[in-house]
Amino acid sequence: MKALKHLNKYFYKYRSRLIIGIIITIIAKVFALFTPRLVGASINIVSDRLDSKISEEIFRNDLTIYILYLVGSAIVAGIFTFLMRQTIINVSRHVEFDLKNEIYKHYQILSLNFYKTNRTGDLMNRISEDVGKVRMYVGPAIMYTINTITLFVIAIIYMVDRSPSLTLYTLLPLPFLSVVIYKLSRLINKRSTIVQQSLSTLSTYSQETFSGISVIKSYGIEPRTNIEFEHLSAENRQKQINLTKVQALFFPMMILLIGVSNLIVIYAGGMQYMNGEIEKIGTIAEFIIYVNMLTWPVATVGWVTSLIQQAEASQERINEFLLTEPDIKNTAKSLTPIKGDIEFKNVSFTYPDTNIEALKDVSFTLKSGQTLAILGKTGSGKSTILDLIGRLYDIDKGLLLIDDKNIADLNLFSLRDSIGYVPQDAFLFSDTIKNNIKFGKEDATDEEVIAAATNARVHKNIVGFTKGYDTVLGERGITLSGGQKQRVSIARAIIKQPDILLFDDCLSAVDTETEEKILKNLVKLTVDKTTIIVSHRISSAKNADQIIILDDGKVIESGTHQTLIETDGYYKELYHKQRSEKEK
Repeated sequence: MKALKHLNKYFYKYRSRLIIGIIITIIAKVFALFTPRLVGASINIVSDRLDSKISEEIFRNDLTIYILYLVGSAIVAGIFTFLMRQTIINVSRHVEFDLKNEIYKHYQILSLNFYKTNRTGDLMNRISEDVGKVRMYVGPAIMYTINTITLFVIAIIYMVDRSPSLTLYTLLPLPFLSVVIYKLSRLINKRSTIVQQSLSTLSTYSQETFSGISVIKSYGIEPRTNIEFEHLSAENRQKQINLTKVQALFFPMMILLIGVSNLIVIYAGGMQYMNGEIEKIGTIAEFIIYVNMLTWPVATVGWVTSLIQQAEASQERINEFLLTEPDIKNTAKSLTPIKGDIEFKNVSFTYPDTNIEALKDVSFTLKSGQTLAILGKTGSGKSTILDLIGRLYDIDKGLLLIDDKNIADLNLFSLRDSIGYVPQDAFLFSDTIKNNIKFGKEDATDEEVIAAATNARVHKNIVGFTKGYDTVLGERGITLSGGQKQRVSIARAIIKQPDILLFDDCLSAVDTETEEKILKNLVKLTVDKTTIIVSHRISSAKNADQIIILDDGKVIESGTHQTLIETDGYYKELYHKQRSEKEK
C-alpha cells in the first residue's frame, strides 16, 4: 500500500465530501438493517397469531405497521444509497482528473532525454489505463469498503443483541475467508503488474504502427505487422486470462462460504429454538436475512481487494515517472528579458543516451542582431548547438553564455519564450493550418497569420485548399507535403517575433527558387534578431555575418562567405560543387 500513499493529498483535498459520504453510508446501512428486525418481528406476530396468543385485530394492526416501516426504511435506505454513490464516486472522478493533470504537467517538465529512453505508448498507458485502475480504488473500492465495514459493525451488533451464540456460529467461516483473500491478493498484485506492462507494450506497438503507416504500406509489410500484432495480442490475452483465473476464484469462494453460513444458521438456530435457547422463530429468519445481506459485501471483499492490488500496481508505475527528476532544472525564478547575445566557450557535450560525443571544444561569439550559419556533414553536431541554446540539454564542459550570463542561471521560460525554433523534421499538430501557425503566438490576428505565411512563401498553397487556413491537418501534418510543412513551421516561428531565431536545415525540402525568396524575406524580418541557420546549402549561409564549419563535433573553419571561398577547405569545395550543380 506504500505506492497508494501518493493519493493521500487528494483524500485530504476532498476530505469534506468523503466525510459526508461516510456519514451518508452509515445512515443508509442503519436504515437497511431495519429490514431483518422488522421481518423477524413480522414472523413472530404471525407465529403468535397461529398460536392464538394475540387477537385478529392486533395481528392486522401490528403487521400493517411493520409493513409500512419496511417500505419506509427501504425507501430511505435507497435514497441515501443513491447519495452515497453520488458523493464518493464523484470524488473518484475529481481525483482521476487531478491525477491525470499532475502526470501530464510532470511529463511537460521532464527533459528531452526522458522521451528518448521511454516509449510513447507506455507514457499514454500510464496516464490512461493506470489512472483508470487507480480511480477504481478511489471510488468503488473505498465506497464498498466503507459500506462493508459499516454493514458488518451494525449487523454484528444487532446479531449479538439477538443471540450471541448464534452470531458466533454464523461468523465461523470468516477466519478462513481472510486467509484465502490474503493469499489471492498477493497473486493478483503480481499478475496485475504483468498485465499493465503487457498493455504498455501493445499500446506502444500500435502507436508506432499508426504513426509509420506510410512506411508500412510503402514496403508492403502489412502481413508481417499483423502477425506481430497478433503475437503481442495473444501474449496479452494469456496474461489477462492468468489474472482473470485468480480473480475468478473469489466469487465462488464467497458464495460457498455464505452458503455454509446459511446452513449453520438454519441448523444451529433450529437446534437452539427446539432447546428453548431462542424464544422466537423469527430470530432464525432474522439471522438468515442478516447473512444474505452480508453476502454481497463479503463477496465484494475479494473484488475490492483485487481493485486495491491492481491500483497499487498501477500507482507504482505512475510513481516511477512522477518521481523522475528532470535533467534540466529551472533554478532562476524571476523572468528576465533576453537580448540575444550568444557565446560558446570551449563547449563539449556528449549525449547521455548514446554516449556519442557531439561537440568537442566548440567556441564562437554571436552578437544580438547578427546571423550565424553552421554547415557541416551529417552528424557533425550542427543541430546539437541549437538544442543547447534552447537548453534541451545541459553542456558537459565549457561555458554557454546568453547575454553574458550562464545559460543555467537564466529563467528557462524566459529563455525559451525568446526563441523561435524551426526543427529539421517539421512537426505539425492535428489542427487547422491557422492554429498551427498561431501556435507561435496564440493571440495573433488573421492578418498576422497571413503575413507570416506570406513571408514563409506558403500563403498561396494554403488558399488553394478548399477550406484555406481552416483546413484540418492529419496526424503530424501528413496532409501537407514536406516543403509545405517546413514553410508552415517557419511561419509559426516568425509570427512569434522572438529575439532569437533558430533554423535547423528547415529549407531542405524546398526548391532553390523558393528558398531564395524565403531567405530574402527572412533577411528583412531578422534585422534586429539573433539568427542561427543550420544548412547544407551555401545559398542559405552566404549572407550570414559569420559562418562556422563543423566536422566530428569540432569547428574546422570559420569566417564570412568571402573569406571562406578564398580559403582552401570544406566550404570552398562545397561552394564550387553546388555552384556547378546549379549551372547544370
